[in-house]
Amino acid sequence: MKILALELSSARGSLALRGNDDGDVLREWPNDRKNSGPFFEYLAEVQKQFGEPDTIIVGLGPGSYAGTRISISAAIGLQAASRARLIGFPSVCAIDCDAAEYCVIGDARRQTFFFARVCDNSLSEGPTLMSEAELRENLDKVDYKMSIFASERLPQFERVVIRYPSAKILAGLAQDSHRSFTPPPLEPIYLREPHITIPKK
Repeated sequence: MKILALELSSARGSLALRGNDDGDVLREWPNDRKNSGPFFEYLAEVQKQFGEPDTIIVGLGPGSYAGTRISISAAIGLQAASRARLIGFPSVCAIDCDAAEYCVIGDARRQTFFFARVCDNSLSEGPTLMSEAELRENLDKVDYKMSIFASERLPQFERVVIRYPSAKILAGLAQDSHRSFTPPPLEPIYLREPHITIPKK
């Protein structure tokens, strides 16, 4: 079974293909939110060389809303053409690290941050929105041996190490039939209700 994984929620984009006769394939690149060209180039290359996948898994964030929307849209198009199984999974559960349990924080804009705890590549807490003060208080309660990751620089918080979600890990998780995946229709993990600007009358 060929599994294609797409991950664009952070500053490091990645694409992975597992189950190919010639071995696993991994492509990683600096993910510029304003230029998705490299993503589509790698996607076309892998598709041309290795054919259509049987399963497509997409990282749903939280993280870059634009990047996640792009990977979801691409996956929907591929699924329509290939009839592959399409599933989503939280990107924060596929951080490239050796820790079995860890915390993830991120800047949610508007002076808020998110906090999530991951155990065995599954969410055990969150993601939850917090103010900076609330997040500091929460992190003070985290065991000092626990790894705390972020996919962007957050120098105001000590102990935080930059790590990125990985399509390679997502592809491996897709092989686990006991996990709870998100079925279509896929959408990014929303940390708050969408903000809608009402035009003035």
